[in-house]
Amino acid sequence: MQPDCKNINLIIDGVPVSVPEGTTILDAAKKVGVKIPTLCHHPDLKVRATCRICVVEIKGQRKYKTACSTEVWEGAEVITNSPGVQQARKMVLELILAEHPQACLGCLRNTKCELQALTAEMGVANKNRLKKTVKVLPLDDCNGAIVRDASKCIQCGRCTEMCQEVQTVGAITTANRSMSYDVTTAFGKKLRETTCVYCGQCTTVCPVGALYEHDDTEKVWAALADPNKHVIVQTAPSVRVAIGDEFGLPAGTFSEGHMVAALRRIGFDKVFDTNWSADVTIMEEGHELIHRLTNRGVLPMITSCSPGWIKFIETFYPDMLPHLSTAKSPQQMFGALVKTFYAEKAGIDPANIVSVSVMPCTAKKIEAARPEMNDSGYRDVDIVITTREFARMIRRKGLDFCALPEEHFDDPMGVASGAGVIFGTSGGVMEAALRTVYEVVTKKELHALDFKAVRGQQGMKTAEVDLDGTPVKVVVVNGLKNARKILNEIREGKADYQFVEVMCCPGGCVGGGGQPVGTVRKTKASRMEGLYTADHKMNIRQSHKNPAVISMYKDFLGEPLGEKAHHLLHTHYTPREQQ
Repeated sequence: MQPDCKNINLIIDGVPVSVPEGTTILDAAKKVGVKIPTLCHHPDLKVRATCRICVVEIKGQRKYKTACSTEVWEGAEVITNSPGVQQARKMVLELILAEHPQACLGCLRNTKCELQALTAEMGVANKNRLKKTVKVLPLDDCNGAIVRDASKCIQCGRCTEMCQEVQTVGAITTANRSMSYDVTTAFGKKLRETTCVYCGQCTTVCPVGALYEHDDTEKVWAALADPNKHVIVQTAPSVRVAIGDEFGLPAGTFSEGHMVAALRRIGFDKVFDTNWSADVTIMEEGHELIHRLTNRGVLPMITSCSPGWIKFIETFYPDMLPHLSTAKSPQQMFGALVKTFYAEKAGIDPANIVSVSVMPCTAKKIEAARPEMNDSGYRDVDIVITTREFARMIRRKGLDFCALPEEHFDDPMGVASGAGVIFGTSGGVMEAALRTVYEVVTKKELHALDFKAVRGQQGMKTAEVDLDGTPVKVVVVNGLKNARKILNEIREGKADYQFVEVMCCPGGCVGGGGQPVGTVRKTKASRMEGLYTADHKMNIRQSHKNPAVISMYKDFLGEPLGEKAHHLLHTHYTPREQQ
């Protein structure tokens, strides 16, 4: 609160409270321990006030006010739970339930559904007085990443706000007005026929089961049950600071050891770390940046490890594709090396290896399925599951996650640096790259490894690094609205940068579309802190000093950007038409 900020005094349910001017009734109520129910409201999105579940009574006023959108004023007397307010809220809820399938037991959001929770809290379950008018609509489940079940949509508008305003993709929109109002896709098409980039941010804000990840856990169970298959798994950096949320641990808890133990007990033959291939990514991407800087290549070079971002630039800015690094993402580099380097080292036929990844991202499912991702002669990655799917597998196996002993990753693809760890947050790829590029270019030891200017959840962060007399300007953006801004600047010649990091999801992978339900800015901040703390505790904090990566280059790849590395670890992009 600013020192000159004016305070407003009011009474909520008979309790005096003083809050800063501009505070909503919803937030003021929290100060006195009152929880006002909401449904369309989301702390990270613009206030919509469409559901009217949060109505309250104001003494002296005839009409009820929506607590989420009404700011406090001096002397107001608010009653949050009068009989009339309770009745109004129940009526709204009954109207929603009359059009909702209520097939809770078969829904992936069962026990984690905001509508289900409200129904129980407000005592409406099995007492709905209104006639059921449920529309059975076709299930959109043909893209392999996101499922849209329009029958369950409660028209809260969260997904449209996320898709239209935060990500500026426009795949999900609204149509018609009044009783015909509908939340739909552009022109009523299936998601795969729209501009959807499969970021999954819509699934993170949907309060019910109308949008969720395509579940691939049965494929994993089938592979694990096949005695002829050697099933390995890799885990993305941000999963280890998010999986604990699913089992009651505080947000941002670093649960790497428990996570590894859970994966072993689920039955994977080898448990490896995507952080290892994040270090490999820095070796390739970092040397590519140096090559472009010294050979007048296309600048600024833009990172390429976020698949939703790749689909976005392919769709909306195909003319800008030469700016992208050709380096594959850590997931895909890992997959290519599993089917080649690891298969050769372990003496296993790559045809018998099933490569599984646990990712914070729904778009990773689409990335793994891209036709060009088979440079090893096989699919680089066979199956991708999200953090949420991983949690379901843990429960199905009957594991007590928090009680599991802490275990370590397997060698040789389980050794990582702190630079690999911070890949999971906005600014992490940039910081990891700078830690290596500086020393490769200057041949000097970098004593201050923390590039704090590129950290945090701000939409755009800039910094300048002195590479032994050569200034390099960098910018970090997260969220596709911000990516659109920087691309427009580059296209117009207004961006004086040499290196750009773009992460599709707000906050980076810590806020990915496959992370646990309930992820908000505060949660992301805790996860970021968890990753940076882990980085600080590691003995090796730079990718080019990872002994397992050094050994792999010496014994298998040769050198960064070499012929073998280029064949296995680099890719190309495809201009796409806007549907």
